[in-house]
Amino acid sequence: MVFVYAALGLVILLLAGDALVKGAVNMSLRLGVPALIVSLTIVAFGTSAPELLISVKAALAGVPGIAIGNVVGSNTANVLLVLGIPALIAVMHTSAHDTRTSYLQMLAASVLFIALAFRGVFDWIAGLVLLAGLTVMLVVAFRDARAHRRSNPELEQPEGADPDMPWWKIVVYLIVGLVGLPIGADLLIDSATVIAKMFGLSDTVIGLTLVAVGTSLPELATTVMAAIRRQADVAIGNVIGSNMFNLLGIIGIAALVAPIPVDPAFLRFDLWVMLAASLLLIPFVYLGRDIGRGWGVALSAAYVGYVAIVLTA
Repeated sequence: MVFVYAALGLVILLLAGDALVKGAVNMSLRLGVPALIVSLTIVAFGTSAPELLISVKAALAGVPGIAIGNVVGSNTANVLLVLGIPALIAVMHTSAHDTRTSYLQMLAASVLFIALAFRGVFDWIAGLVLLAGLTVMLVVAFRDARAHRRSNPELEQPEGADPDMPWWKIVVYLIVGLVGLPIGADLLIDSATVIAKMFGLSDTVIGLTLVAVGTSLPELATTVMAAIRRQADVAIGNVIGSNMFNLLGIIGIAALVAPIPVDPAFLRFDLWVMLAASLLLIPFVYLGRDIGRGWGVALSAAYVGYVAIVLTA
């Protein structure tokens, strides 16, 4: 039965991801803002919901390794796996979209997170600093959206958008996506954990691998559907936005719930892998490279290598 629940969770994730992409691109068309801005806010928040639920639960349960590992591992998976696998399905023409500002914000969030981690604990002070950073990011995103609408009153219709779609239908798509993603992720994570225990894996290994991958599945589901629909701006915007929300919002909120001590192992290895993975986006953001199948293989292989190191360490 546990395998049935795992399959059901995966199906829910895929359907919810498709609904969220449809709702986001059509909302961007109706509001007169780029789909990238919507993906940096609404889509990013929705796909990060599982990380938020798990990190807060882990902080309250006194298991800080899962709270931090969930976010750090998910961010690494977001870049390597969430962009790698969809690239194997369809080339993502990210060179057509300007993500430089949001990318720099993501790098700044990563550096801020690492700096605060060296304090040894994410307490309420660190939590407030991270949430302040999230507020700045959202203000900048909405300011850019308003400026874009003033300078481009007639926006080009995003591919796959329906200019005649009624608002109620857009709202239904967004609600289905935002509600379905955490439900599907929860089903799949719980089932995967039971399956892992059946095969004798430890709780530590489960937390470092299955939980991090499981909470990245909403981003993966959304990005796969975005790639299939040739919505590259939603795909890379979803990853960048989710990573920023993971670092600033999730740990920020969790740190206000309970102090989260930082395992020295994170300072030696995992945080730097996360930062290195983020730097791999430079060719796509600044050099005009599309994410093709070759890059998809390289990114996916890099993630497999990272997981192998974690499992054998």
